[in-house]
Amino acid sequence: MKAKIAQLFFILLFIAVGGSAFYLLLHTSHTNQPQLPERQPGMDRHGQADTVESVSPFAKGKLATSNGVPSEITGTWPKFRGADGDNIATGTAPLARQWKELWRIDLGEGYAGAAIHNGRVYILDYDQVNQTDALRCLSLADGQEIWRFSYPTKIKRNHGMSRTVPTVTDRYVIAFSPKCQIICLDALTGQLQWGLDLVKEFNAEIPQWYAGQCPLVDGDRVILGTGDDALLIAVELATGKLIWKSPNRHDWKMTHSSIVPIEFAGHRQYLYCGSGGIAGIAANDGRLLWETDAWQISIATIPTPIPVGDGRIFLCGGYNAGSLMLRLTESAGKIEPRIEYRLPATEFGSTQQTPILYRNHIYGVRPDGQFICLDLSGKTLWTSGVTTRFGLGPYLIAGEQILILNDDGWLTLAEATPAAYRPVARARILTGHDAWAPMAFVAGRLLARDLTQMVCLDMTGGK
Repeated sequence: MKAKIAQLFFILLFIAVGGSAFYLLLHTSHTNQPQLPERQPGMDRHGQADTVESVSPFAKGKLATSNGVPSEITGTWPKFRGADGDNIATGTAPLARQWKELWRIDLGEGYAGAAIHNGRVYILDYDQVNQTDALRCLSLADGQEIWRFSYPTKIKRNHGMSRTVPTVTDRYVIAFSPKCQIICLDALTGQLQWGLDLVKEFNAEIPQWYAGQCPLVDGDRVILGTGDDALLIAVELATGKLIWKSPNRHDWKMTHSSIVPIEFAGHRQYLYCGSGGIAGIAANDGRLLWETDAWQISIATIPTPIPVGDGRIFLCGGYNAGSLMLRLTESAGKIEPRIEYRLPATEFGSTQQTPILYRNHIYGVRPDGQFICLDLSGKTLWTSGVTTRFGLGPYLIAGEQILILNDDGWLTLAEATPAAYRPVARARILTGHDAWAPMAFVAGRLLARDLTQMVCLDMTGGK
C-alpha cells in the first residue's frame, strides 16, 4: 500500500513540474526567442531567393552623363524587330556590296540588341566589375556614350547576361533586365521615371538563362508577360501604375518570347506564348479571349508569334518543336484557335530567332543551319544548301535584301526573293563568337553585336 501511495505521489509531482514548465514556455517574452523571417515572394522557388532584396535596387540607381552627342541622322528602329515589329526596314535604297565600319565598342557579355531613335542608340548592358545593370544611351554617329543609368544587381554568368532590346518613344525608354526588373527612363536625359520588379510584385519566375522578353509599348501602356500571378499585365507608360492583370488559369510561366499585338474579329489583342501554350488577351481590359496548349516547347520558348493575315498565326521553335500554323475563327462572339498544319523540325523550326514574313513568304534559319524560304502553306521554296550554315544568328530585311549574320560574325547580303537563294556579298564584321543579338537598321546604318562587342556599319557604300 505504501508503495502505491509513493508511486501516486511521484506521478502527481511530475504532472505539476511539467505543467509549470509548459506555462513558462507559453508566457516567456517573444523578444527572447529567435525570429523567423517573413516569407517573401520567390523565396520558396528554386533559384529565386537571391532576387529578393530589402531595398529596391532602383532607389540605389545612379545616372552618369558623358560627352556623347546625338547623331543628326533621322530614322527609328525603336524596339525589338523594328518600328512595325516585322524586322523590315522600309523606304531603304538597295544596299552596297562593300561596307564601311563607322565605330565599334566593348560590351558586357550578352546578347542584348540595340534600339535606335533620334540619333541615339539604346542598349541594356551589364557591368560585371561593379555588378550593375546599365541602360546606356550612345551616339549613332560615333558610339560615344551620352548617359548611362546603372543600378545594383548580382548576376552570374549563364550563357551571357543581358539579352533583351529596349523600347523607346519620343519621351521614354523601357528596358527588361535579366532578372525581370523593368525600368522606365526619360529618353533624352536618362532620369529614372519608375521601376518594377516582376519577381517581387507579380511572383514571376526568372526563365532559364535569364529573361529574354522585350517590352511592348502600345500607346500609353506597357504590356509585359509575367506568368504566375497573371499571364500578362498592362501598366501606365508614364507612371508604371497597374491598369489590368490578365487571368492565368493554368499557371503558365514566363518564357523568352515577346508579345505581339494583332487585330481580329473586332478585338485588339496581344498574342503571348507562355510555358504551356499560346493565348490571346484583350487589349482594353486583359480578358482572356482564347488559349490553346497545342503549341508547347520542352526547353525554351524564344521566337515570337508571327501574324500572317486572315487570323493565321505562324509559330516556330527549337528543341525539335518544328513549326505550326494556327487559324483563328470567330462565331457568336467566341474565338476558337485550330491547327491548320504542322511542320517537323527537319522542314522548319527556329531555336532562337523569329522568322520574317515578307510579301507573303516566310524567311528564316532552320535547325540544320540552312536559310530557307517557305510559302504560307508550309512548302519549302528554296534552301541555302548544306554548304552554307548560319547557326543561331539574326537576320533582317532592308532595301529588298536580306542581311544574315552567322554565329561567328560573318554577314551575308542576299536577295529577298522566293525565286531562289541568291547571295551577293559576304564579309566578317565581328571577330568574336555567339553573334546572336537582334540587329537594328536606320538610314543605311546597321548595328550588330557578338558576345562582347557591337559594331556600326555604313551599308550604303558611302566614302
